[in-house]
Amino acid sequence: MREAQRLALRGADEAAKTAYIKALHLDPTHFTALNDLAALLCASGHRTAARRAYEQALAHHPQNPVAPTNLGNLLYQDGDEAGAERLFRRALAADPEFYGAHQGLARILSERGEDAETHWRKGFDGHSLAARRFRGEGPGIPLLLLVSVKLGNVATQRWIDDRIFAVTELFVAFHDLSQELPPFRFVVNAIGDADLCAEELLRAEAFCARQKVPVINPPSRVLRTGRAENARRMAWIPGLVAPVVTLLAREEIAAADFKFPLLLRSPGHHTGRHFLRVDSAEALPTALAALPGEKLLAMDHLDARGADGYFRKYRALLVGGELFPLHLAVSAGWMVHYFSAAMEENAEFREEERRFLENMRDVLGDQAIKALKAIGEVMGLDYAGIDFGLARDGSVLLFEANATMNVFPPAPDPKWDYRRPAIEKALAAARGLVFHASR
Repeated sequence: MREAQRLALRGADEAAKTAYIKALHLDPTHFTALNDLAALLCASGHRTAARRAYEQALAHHPQNPVAPTNLGNLLYQDGDEAGAERLFRRALAADPEFYGAHQGLARILSERGEDAETHWRKGFDGHSLAARRFRGEGPGIPLLLLVSVKLGNVATQRWIDDRIFAVTELFVAFHDLSQELPPFRFVVNAIGDADLCAEELLRAEAFCARQKVPVINPPSRVLRTGRAENARRMAWIPGLVAPVVTLLAREEIAAADFKFPLLLRSPGHHTGRHFLRVDSAEALPTALAALPGEKLLAMDHLDARGADGYFRKYRALLVGGELFPLHLAVSAGWMVHYFSAAMEENAEFREEERRFLENMRDVLGDQAIKALKAIGEVMGLDYAGIDFGLARDGSVLLFEANATMNVFPPAPDPKWDYRRPAIEKALAAARGLVFHASR
């Protein structure tokens, strides 16, 4: 067990996993081995295996609030809000003051529009500043990471190396920013969703204005990347079709004369949550009733179907102004996400994605590449992503552009090997961005 922890602290993740598994052969109920193994599995993208390990920890240690909280966080990230809520409440039944469970439950209640003030306070009072575990030798390069208490954060774990950087997380919504902080050499602003986190970004902007160190993704620039403002700022770009996006109250939407189909979205949500296509005026009242929030985003529907009738969504990462292809998702449905697309079962689609990853310019064309670079120039961010489609004439159909574009490593199956070089190249560029800021 001690050897497994020593290996994990050194950053030898695969060796640490093996050591934890050996420890579990000796004692299958060992809580720390199960919990730490699950964390390593989750960090390396093996989420199903991580879930099983957390479930084992919970089964053998039902009164320990850590296991249901960690499993709840995993389910929440995977979109199982109901399952996550049950686990957070179970953790609080075991320990009514356990701050991690209060944090998780506060996020869920807030998203539903329910009163979460008590949970926010119990979750973050005294816990608004947290040091991530440093797994390198020596003191590490001190880095201050600004984060939101909500889901609007950039996933930085794969490009901020915890064997090199000693990271302090600062939850800006609940911290007194006038207080003295631990030393830091530079700042990474991980608050990435302008529609969801505007108040936190404003606090972060005021904080960063007082600093004399480099800031990756300045909050003032992230603030201007909301869906409606992006569409307005980018409408002039040649070769780009930007949808008309308007933030409206429900009664304004009900009274407006829209062209259908129309997309309606509750601001600040991702992966298709609270996002509907309305095909007719008759269907509008039902759609409005199904979406949370006092105001909704009304958006043009951009048709990204190819000649074969399938919808396509491309994703590219912008790091330091350079474009990196990340994935192509092909789906029979209009709402396209990689996890629900037809890539797993269709070799032809995977071959199409391979061509995109290996030669993005040849697949998209010069006009599209120029439009994507112009999007990056308008945002002015160090790290951001673009989700887009292609029109029949080669124009870029803008779906989304902001800092919250995650980079997901492919599953271990060899059929995904063609994806690994492109993803590693993008991550290497992001790591280089951090190294440059730390000098």
